[in-house]
Amino acid sequence: MRIFEVKDRGEGTILSLLHIWESSVRATHLFLSEQEIARIKKYVPQAVGFYGHMGFRTYRRSETDEQGGPYPILYMKRT
Repeated sequence: MRIFEVKDRGEGTILSLLHIWESSVRATHLFLSEQEIARIKKYVPQAVGFYGHMGFRTYRRSETDEQGGPYPILYMKRT
């Protein structure tokens, strides 16, 4: 495995990283449903950074999802 530091944090780079993450999760986490992947995808740090860059800010946080699962929810809105 090779680890690289990402210096370019532009929108294209962030979207590419998110695509790589999602492809990896789908290939290795067969036990996750589509709904779980969609929820988790929202909280990948790059995704949160991307939304922050696009003008969104977190106004509320929940430690669990709507079903009580251990998936923190960030509620964001554009400022």
